[in-house]
Amino acid sequence: AATPTPPFELSEHARQPAANASSRMSVPEIAQRLNIGRLAVYAMLEQGIIPGIRLGHRWIITRCAYDQWERTCGVSAGTRLPTQSEVMVVVQ
Repeated sequence: AATPTPPFELSEHARQPAANASSRMSVPEIAQRLNIGRLAVYAMLEQGIIPGIRLGHRWIITRCAYDQWERTCGVSAGTRLPTQSEVMVVVQ
């Protein structure tokens, strides 16, 4: 007999376990991935370069937000860099 399926599908987010230590990244882990010092990571967090939330003296950096930042080199979706044509045509 076939197993009945629920009348709804869980979203990808709902299927994942609740936020825990593995869904967050530490400053030393980010420093190692970027091959920079911890103080540089803190400076990037303070300036809003790396996505994070300050909670008292601690920084909360979700793995999902960091991975997206790393994939897009920190450029927000929909943001376009100015383009220049390689050949300029001059009409006289």
